[in-house]
Amino acid sequence: MSITLTDQDKATLRTAAYGAVSLLAAADAAGKPHKTATEGSIALASATGLVGHVLAAKTKDINLNGKSVAELADHVLPALTAAVSLLDKQDPAEADNFRRTVLVAVDAAARTHQGRPSPTMADMTRKITKALDAA
Repeated sequence: MSITLTDQDKATLRTAAYGAVSLLAAADAAGKPHKTATEGSIALASATGLVGHVLAAKTKDINLNGKSVAELADHVLPALTAAVSLLDKQDPAEADNFRRTVLVAVDAAARTHQGRPSPTMADMTRKITKALDAA
């Protein structure tokens, strides 16, 4: 099955994926947010398939605006749901690929800490997972 994504669809995927990593970095403000963001971004850059090609594109269409974590979450969490939904309509396997890619990035970002992630990061991970599953 061939997937046709508009430029807006691709922007939604990139915003959702990189936004999830940004949310975790913001939730890690007391720890090592730069390392969290780096590890999550490396995981996203390692994606394969259509999702990997979309995430690897060098564009300026990733919208991570917000003056607070709440504003960022208001934008990113619905984008995660929308991304899975739009992929699922065209190719359920690629929707699964996107979901797994984001969860691997979340896991990579959270593993920057010794032991378990902080309660704040664990809660943000639950919110991201819930948004991915809402599609």
